[in-house]
Amino acid sequence: MPNSYTQIHIQFVFAVKYRAALIENEWEERLHQYITGIFQANKHKMLQINSMPDHIHIFIGMRPHQSISSHIQNVKTESSKWIKEQNLCAQPFAWQEGYGAFSYSKSQVPDVIRYVKNQKSHHQKETFLDEYRKC
Repeated sequence: MPNSYTQIHIQFVFAVKYRAALIENEWEERLHQYITGIFQANKHKMLQINSMPDHIHIFIGMRPHQSISSHIQNVKTESSKWIKEQNLCAQPFAWQEGYGAFSYSKSQVPDVIRYVKNQKSHHQKETFLDEYRKC
């Protein structure tokens, strides 16, 4: 077959080392743009990216020319180096080892985009429920 066709949709989730809440609102958009640039430079399509202070969600259309593990290692290395070079974090910044990678069918793409986009409200609900359960 002379041409290849793939349709691979992957959501990545990985955390700041020790789940420290180091990603600040003031620079998270710049971090998202930087990470998006890494994916785009490697010919992957960014579908949605969002973060919380202690972790990040990335949803992409992935081309099969790279392995997931090597690409995520590159993203984590380059982004943590960039955070340090930009002096964005008062404390030493590093991503935790490991990551989650979850695949989705084309029909699920809109729902996953919405889920990643709404991380902040999703986590606010979790926090409220956790506090409510303590009462």
